[in-house]
Amino acid sequence: MNTTTENLYGKNFIAGEWTSAARTVPNINPSDVTDIVGEFASADHGEVEQAIAAARQAFPTWALCPAQKRADILFKTAQLLTSNAGRIGTLLSREQGRPRPEAEGEVVRAAQIFAFFAGEVVRATGEIFPSTRPGAEVLVSREPIGVVAAITPWNVPIAIPAWKIAPALAYGNCMVLKPAELVPASALELVRILQEAGLPAGVLNLVMGSGSTIGPQLLDSPDIDAVSFTGSIATGKKIAAAAVAGGKKVQAEMGGKSGLVVLNDANLDIAIDCAIDGAFFWTGQRCTASSRLIVARGIYDEFVDRMIARMKTLRIDHAQKEGTEIGPVVDERQLAQNQRYIEIAKADGGEVIGGQRLQRDTQGFYMEPALILNTSNGMRINQEEVFGPVTSVLKVADYEEALMVANDTRFGLSSGICTDSLHHSTHFRRHSLAGTVAVNLTTTGSEYHVPFGGRKSSSYGAREQGRYAMDFYTAIKTSYVRA
Repeated sequence: MNTTTENLYGKNFIAGEWTSAARTVPNINPSDVTDIVGEFASADHGEVEQAIAAARQAFPTWALCPAQKRADILFKTAQLLTSNAGRIGTLLSREQGRPRPEAEGEVVRAAQIFAFFAGEVVRATGEIFPSTRPGAEVLVSREPIGVVAAITPWNVPIAIPAWKIAPALAYGNCMVLKPAELVPASALELVRILQEAGLPAGVLNLVMGSGSTIGPQLLDSPDIDAVSFTGSIATGKKIAAAAVAGGKKVQAEMGGKSGLVVLNDANLDIAIDCAIDGAFFWTGQRCTASSRLIVARGIYDEFVDRMIARMKTLRIDHAQKEGTEIGPVVDERQLAQNQRYIEIAKADGGEVIGGQRLQRDTQGFYMEPALILNTSNGMRINQEEVFGPVTSVLKVADYEEALMVANDTRFGLSSGICTDSLHHSTHFRRHSLAGTVAVNLTTTGSEYHVPFGGRKSSSYGAREQGRYAMDFYTAIKTSYVRA
């Protein structure tokens, strides 16, 4: 571990300085609960106020910072993330439980996000219109919105902060970042690298600790202009309501209950790969996870048999052990929630394959993936987000019923279909009530250069990522000019 980085544990980053916090909390490795990653800051009211004030003070200068300077800082950040991907990936794996190769891949994705937005800095565009009045013209321009509070989750501890920070800074905003309390080390690393890349003091501030303590303060502050949140639907709705009441711009990504449809004509090798990856990899801890497998009755039995056989081959172990495919659940509370939903499914008549807690060489939060049979779509297991390696297989008569079941949820983040039919894949893509649709691919994929977000209760506000991020991180100004 980088000694310089370890010396920053227990500190927040405010106004360009690493400041010791009044209180710290331990960061526990879910693969081995005897391994304490470090003691990390838990900010108090005063520290949050200082962070907001620092961002507000830095905003006028950063908003007018030359585009090339902003681009250079973001590109340097991308380079530093890439060169440090192995070290940071190991740290991410240690604190979150992601298998190390996946964790390193997430760091590389964060680097790609910063590289993309380094280019977007100089592509922020406006428009010129002829005026209806003689001798005048109309200019439509985009300006930074001000100070943005970013509240990020534990399941993607460096890429999600990156896809909020990079566009915010690219378009001239300042920011206060509040990462999830379970994964402070990854956020600290990202902020440290931005500092090393030359980001001016106050432009980005990091306050770590409890969401119930820090969140309301960010929402109540008149110096916060916008809030970008990723997390649960319950918290997201509260944040959206509070932000709107305070006149703040708000963006909330709030989870899903994604359905993967498998039709009779599907390539079953592809369908099984999509289902296993989408439902169980990342320990099922993805908002886009395939938590409902909607399978046509003509191939249902074969699909279930092959799923069970494949599940038996999955390697579930310490996140940093060579060959591990699925790491531990992130903490004891999430593990208990997974087990509780399995028991709910059983009580409602479901047949559960797997789902047991596992013992490994180290004491951690291990469980085998669970496949649940004999359920109907109205059951709680198929309507509420579990956020673990738990999925149901729902038998349907045909494509029409599959589409209906896929859409029969309050969520609308992602969906997918496995079929060799161009007709059915096109119809599904057009009629799925989800923000992201996958055809013969896992429901969980997202790319940095295109928009990400859902419909219904899954999302609120503008899309994230790609050039569409400009819609949230800028304000539109219309100017009327007489020549």
